[in-house]
Amino acid sequence: MTSDAGSGWTCPECHRVFGRRGQGHDCAPGLTLEEYFETGPAHERPVFDAVMAYVESLGPVHADIVSVGIFLKNPRKFAELRPMTKWVAVSFGLRREARHPTITRKVVNYGNKYWHTANVATPDQVDEALCDLLSEAYNR
Repeated sequence: MTSDAGSGWTCPECHRVFGRRGQGHDCAPGLTLEEYFETGPAHERPVFDAVMAYVESLGPVHADIVSVGIFLKNPRKFAELRPMTKWVAVSFGLRREARHPTITRKVVNYGNKYWHTANVATPDQVDEALCDLLSEAYNR
């Protein structure tokens, strides 16, 4: 489910891919999709599959799967998916503030980016408008 994410740096210790050489991180090996989804909520996998089906159409994507969630990289992180009780928090940064029905949390200004979190409970909420925002995050 992951494709080559371009010219990132791979940590020689944990073998995870990052956007910058020597980037600081918790050096722990990533998980396989099977390991990750073994214990997750049932609604998480269908949302992940819908997001991945779309973002992989944009170009190379690497899914960095760790215990807290899935970081999508190309090679730098452009989105993350974190499981919640009733939805998946799909977060991404843009250079502008955007709106979507699933973005119910406050948009946070972080440096020169606006961090958005969409609460996505079902795959059908990964609609054309949300995909447009994910495209924008991928291409920024």
